[in-house]
Amino acid sequence: MPTDPDDRRRVTVVPGGPILVEGPVRLVLDDGTTVDSDRFAVAVCACRRSQKYPFCDTSHRRKVRER
Repeated sequence: MPTDPDDRRRVTVVPGGPILVEGPVRLVLDDGTTVDSDRFAVAVCACRRSQKYPFCDTSHRRKVRER
């Protein structure tokens, strides 16, 4: 974890959408798997509907059909 305040990453929670994280990042999943991204920003899936989990693929935008 960064200890220098200038090394902190910005994390933005988008209501109804992904969690945006300034990169590069290493994500540690609940099963212990790690996923690295060298991109300058990453969208982390918060809804778990993404086919590219843990990264967002905008699946949260799809509307749920009402019956």
